[in-house]
Amino acid sequence: MTAIVFYFQVHQPYRLRRYSFFDIGRDQRYFDDTENARIVRRVAEKCYRPMNAVLHSLVDQHEGRFRCSFSISGTALDQMEQWTPETLESFQALARTGCVEFLGETSHHSLAALFDPEEFALQVNSHADRIEQLFGRRPTVFRNTELVVSNDVAAQAERLGFVGILGEGADHVLGWRSAHRVYRPEGCERIKLLLRSYRFSDDIAFRFSNRAWSEWPLTADRFAQWVHGSPADDRVIGLFMDYETFGEHQWADTGIFEFMKHLPEQVLTNDRFRFSLPSEVLAVEDPIARLDLPHPVSWADTERDLTAWLGNRMQTAANAALYELGPRVRELAAAGVPEFVHDWRRLTTSDHLYYMCTKWFADGDVHKYFSPYASPHDAFIAFMNVLDDLARRSERATVTASPSS
Repeated sequence: MTAIVFYFQVHQPYRLRRYSFFDIGRDQRYFDDTENARIVRRVAEKCYRPMNAVLHSLVDQHEGRFRCSFSISGTALDQMEQWTPETLESFQALARTGCVEFLGETSHHSLAALFDPEEFALQVNSHADRIEQLFGRRPTVFRNTELVVSNDVAAQAERLGFVGILGEGADHVLGWRSAHRVYRPEGCERIKLLLRSYRFSDDIAFRFSNRAWSEWPLTADRFAQWVHGSPADDRVIGLFMDYETFGEHQWADTGIFEFMKHLPEQVLTNDRFRFSLPSEVLAVEDPIARLDLPHPVSWADTERDLTAWLGNRMQTAANAALYELGPRVRELAAAGVPEFVHDWRRLTTSDHLYYMCTKWFADGDVHKYFSPYASPHDAFIAFMNVLDDLARRSERATVTASPSS
C-alpha cells in the first residue's frame, strides 16, 4: 500500500503599520489591525471556508477514506478568533470528523528553533496546548515554520515529545534516495521524518493555473494517473502545500476547487493507494535509513534553504537584533509585565524577514506577491523602527522593575 498524505499550512502574520522614525517613543501601535482584519476575512471567504466545506464533503462522500492534515499558526488562530470566528468553527467541525489531524508548530511561525531554543520550546508547547484545547487532540507530529528542518531541529522536536516531523524532499539532501519513504534524522533515536514530494505538490500549488505549462490544464484523473505510476515500493507520497493554494493563490475560476472535489475518487480507483494522516503513516512505517541534515532545509525558493529569510545583510541584522531582545522581554513577562513579550513574539513571525528578501527572477516575484511593502528596504525600516521602540520601552521597564530602583 502507498499512503497519500495531504498536509495544508494555514498562517496569517500580524502585518506592521508603516511605522516611521518619528513614531519611535511616541506611538506604541505597531500592527495594522485594519489591514490584518481585511486580509484574514478575504482569505477566509475565498479559501478557508469554501475549501473546508469541500474537505468535509469529501470525508462524508468517501466515508472516512479521505483524510488530510493541517497546521495552523497561533497568529492565524488569533485573527480567526477575533475577526472571523465562524471560520475557526469550520476547522473545528473538520476535527470532529476524526479524519483530519492538526499538527504542532511554533505559535508565532518563528525561526526560534535556529536562534533561541528556549523560546522555541515555549512557543511549541503553548501552541500544542492550544491545539488540544481547540481541536480535542494534542499534536504528536511537528511541522516547523516553512518546513525548516535539520538534525538539530529534529532533535529539539524529539525532546519535546513529538514522534514525527515534516520536511522537504529536496534533491540536494536525498541524492539518489526517494522522498516517498520514511527516514530518521541523523542523531535522533525516536522521531521519524516524513518528506514532501515537491514535484507532485508543486503541480497543484504552483503550476495548476500556469497556461504556459505543458500539462495545463491539469485534471484530477490525469494527476491520479501520475500518482498511480509511482514505483511499487513507494510507501508514502507527501502532498504538502499552503492552504491558500485553494481560492487565493489559485483562484476559483482556475478550477482548483473542482479539481480537488474529484481527486480522491480518482486516486481511490487503484486499490494500492489510500489517504492517511501523518500520525497513521508514522505508526506503521519504520525508517528505511538515517538521513543526515547538517544544514537547515526549507520548502522555500529554488535553493530550499534559509536565504528567503536570511539571504542579505538587512535580514541578518534584523534577525540578530530581534533575538538579542528575547531574554529581556521574557524576564519582564516572568516579573508580571507580559506586554513586551506579546509584541516581541509577533515580531518573531518569519514573514517580516521574508518581506526584506532581495532575490530576483521567479523567486523574487513570489516574495513581491506576498509583501505589503513597496520594497525590501521599506520592510526593513518599518521592522527596525518598531523593534527600536520596543527595545527602548522594555529597557525602561527593566530599570523600573529592578529591585534597586
